[in-house]
Amino acid sequence: MPSLTDVARNHTTLDQADLDRLQLLVSDWQMLADLSFADLVLWLPDTEGLGFWAGAQMRPTTGPTAYLDDIVGSFIPRGRRHLLDQAYDGGRICREGDPEWRDDVPVRVETIPVRRGSRVIAVIARNTNLLGVRTPSRLEIAYLQSATDLARMITDGIFPYGGERLLSTTPRVGDGCIRVDRHAMVTFASPNALSAYRRMGLVTDLVGSRLKDVTAELLQSGHKVDDVLASVVTGRAAKEIEIENSDATLFLRAIPLRADGQHVGALILLRDVTELRSRERELVTKEATIREIHHRVKNNLQTVAALLRMQARRITVPEGQAALAEAVRRVGSIAIVHETLSESFDEHVDFDDVADRVGAMVADVSTVATAVETRRSGSFGVLDSEIATPLAMVLTELMQNSVEHAFGARDGAETSGTIELTAERSVGRLHIDVIDDGKGLPTNFDSELSGNLGLSIVRTLVLGELDGTLEFGNRHDGRPGTQVTLDIPVKD
Repeated sequence: MPSLTDVARNHTTLDQADLDRLQLLVSDWQMLADLSFADLVLWLPDTEGLGFWAGAQMRPTTGPTAYLDDIVGSFIPRGRRHLLDQAYDGGRICREGDPEWRDDVPVRVETIPVRRGSRVIAVIARNTNLLGVRTPSRLEIAYLQSATDLARMITDGIFPYGGERLLSTTPRVGDGCIRVDRHAMVTFASPNALSAYRRMGLVTDLVGSRLKDVTAELLQSGHKVDDVLASVVTGRAAKEIEIENSDATLFLRAIPLRADGQHVGALILLRDVTELRSRERELVTKEATIREIHHRVKNNLQTVAALLRMQARRITVPEGQAALAEAVRRVGSIAIVHETLSESFDEHVDFDDVADRVGAMVADVSTVATAVETRRSGSFGVLDSEIATPLAMVLTELMQNSVEHAFGARDGAETSGTIELTAERSVGRLHIDVIDDGKGLPTNFDSELSGNLGLSIVRTLVLGELDGTLEFGNRHDGRPGTQVTLDIPVKD
């Protein structure tokens, strides 16, 4: 189905300002459809004036539809629907007494010209399914009157108001609807609106009261009715606001109503968002608790690392000192992940930062080479915490192994070198290479038979915990050095 923009650009001479106005209308016309209990179709004038193209369509949530099929992109020539011609040519709302019959369904049609400035740029056809029509209730009468007021404002070029930013919590007509007059007195309140205010503590009826005064009494003690809140509950400004007390939280939206240039009242839609805000607060609390746990784990790991360093200084056996230094690095790599998680709002880690910090840590604590540089190319992306922790340990072990074994003394002189970490993210996989420019692997090297503890840890984590593959070999580009390749599954 084509979009409004597609139809407008392919079949009309409407400019970008006209299209922006129509997009603003379409983003907010669910309200008009619900208040009208009718389908809305936006008809755009053809480039050559031969008829009208259907640019957008909206069905009501408050009544039966008059269109079973989507008609966006269809064309009606002039003369077939005379109400469309009259509304576009005359710039006025047109109604017809006799209904049309569509698929054995009687449909009442009304056409509303859409004005921008002094020009009519489109026509809204309001189509009401008349099956099951009965004597309208007080709610239906109030809805239809509000729909009539909005239709006149569209014809006058007043509605929709510009500058509003509709949110996911923006209420719909069915969530709750209040009508106030020009003096901000409530003339109608839907059952859902009344229930929402009673949840906040209201014990009387809303109709006949001043909404500003009622709202002020229900707000938390000491809450001042500021200018923004006053403009919403009096219906003087097209704005949205959230109010709350200890019992409930409501989201309010005001739509001022105007006729002949005068303020005649307002339609105030409201939604009870108490449960939604309660769940959000619970999530915030849980997230803060999780971050605090990661922070404390990081602190504890740093304490363990400090104790290991103290112990290493008291040992005179070089092998013991080296073993404790390796333990410090392993604990440090895990601490880095927990520190990152303590700063995150969920259990996901931007692993590029972790990899860079692990590389810096390995280079800083190296004592074999005079200058070991680590660098990264490519991006790991965001990883789950259950992947980030073992992967950080794997990278620590592999880079530390390069520091210890790739850059040893050559002809009695210390050497320096570079360790490059590359990452390539594809659909469902993460490909990693740890490449050094050192001595290369010994002849007949077999990682499975190697007694190196670090390599044993790497194999266990990659093959077991990460469910990945691991390959050791010389550099693929033919230059001296070693290349370790990992491939692990990840969630996109």
